[in-house]
Amino acid sequence: MTLAAPPKAHRFSPDFRKFVNWALVWIVLANIPFMAMWMVGAPPRAIPIALAGFAGLIVKRMPRAVQWLTFASVMIYSLLSFVSGLFSLTMDSLLYSLQFFAEIKPSDSIEYIAAGVVVIGILIGSWFLLKRDTNFSKPLHIILGGALIFGLVGADAAVGESMRGHYFRPAPAGAAFESAVTKSGFAARADGKRNLVLIIVESLGVPKNNKAMSDKLFAQYKSSAVKARYDVSQGTSLYYNSTTAGEMRELCGRWGDYYELLKTDNPAVLNCLPAQLAKKGYATQAMHSFKGPFFKRETWYPKIGFQKREFAVDLEERGAEKCGGVFAGACDRQVPKMLADNLKKATQPTFQYWLTLNSHLPVPTELNLHSGNCEDVSIELARDYPMICRQFAIFDDIDKALIKEITAKDFPETDILLVGDHMPPFFDRHHRSQFDPERVPWLYLKAKRAQPEG
Repeated sequence: MTLAAPPKAHRFSPDFRKFVNWALVWIVLANIPFMAMWMVGAPPRAIPIALAGFAGLIVKRMPRAVQWLTFASVMIYSLLSFVSGLFSLTMDSLLYSLQFFAEIKPSDSIEYIAAGVVVIGILIGSWFLLKRDTNFSKPLHIILGGALIFGLVGADAAVGESMRGHYFRPAPAGAAFESAVTKSGFAARADGKRNLVLIIVESLGVPKNNKAMSDKLFAQYKSSAVKARYDVSQGTSLYYNSTTAGEMRELCGRWGDYYELLKTDNPAVLNCLPAQLAKKGYATQAMHSFKGPFFKRETWYPKIGFQKREFAVDLEERGAEKCGGVFAGACDRQVPKMLADNLKKATQPTFQYWLTLNSHLPVPTELNLHSGNCEDVSIELARDYPMICRQFAIFDDIDKALIKEITAKDFPETDILLVGDHMPPFFDRHHRSQFDPERVPWLYLKAKRAQPEG
């Protein structure tokens, strides 16, 4: 009796194995760290996904070194695109900003350290995976590769649908302009009889359907001491892009960014609020708790009319402590006293500008930021939104210090406008969705006329 031969084990064809090798590198490895962010939220990535896939198809028959260099280039572009979306920067703005990378300390953030480790691991892994043959050729497998690319693009779009509008916010052509300076009437108060103070608060956003945050925002300015000295009003304003674009919005009254100012000496372009006030007899001073060379503020601040500038080194020489973080600089909570001293010593009406720093994300729990025990600020925020809670702890410190100074008996008559630069760019959907993606808040303290003694 002849026994039937056992069936042969099914084996994939050599071309299909090459296809799988290709997909592991150009579909899975090129996108897996970003796909992992789907659970918490991330900017849309249609272009980086398509670029990785089609670049992989083009170079699959080329030498391994060429394939790896292409993969590394694709990863660099994917990272830059991700960061530009996260921080609402145009790609041009981001690339221009890379020259200042040495000024920051990403090692102070566990998030940035973890991201760096993952990227290095992926680049190493891709080198070894590319030892395998990826040069598949059957038309069916090529069609399948295209299907994987477009399928992943579609999945990314579907996952991010609820957060559309939270990322990539350059000002569209012809966008109607608005700012806190214009909406509040702040600049119109420059009559030479009072000082003007403009404070742009880093990452101060408009709460969206979150009562705990809404109750905390500007809450300390509702005190009787503040209301006795100021008429208090508040509102919101449209924003685009990042901090320097916010400065252009409030200081220069237009959409744009600072590098436009570096390229011109045209008085019409440089006729920003400080220059306008200087022509009216105001002394103009700027303060920022970070380094002057960062984003070349030490260069364009004087170009737009700031006669005096104080940066981190100057503030620390005046007694400010150092506060850590990715952007380590002077502690914001100690700047209001220096701001007040400037105004008390002034011999002419003064326009004082201050750009804060310490609430820049990510906010660590230590490093002298007073953000570790944010339960003191809000038990609810500490429980449900710890990163937002740490940020509000810093806002609280700034507000308390500022209110102490501006309600003092010897504080001169001054109008004060506080405004956010952009919404806080939290990387996760849970925190980011708590803010309006299009607007920033402002608070205007309009000085009441001092009553004559007698």
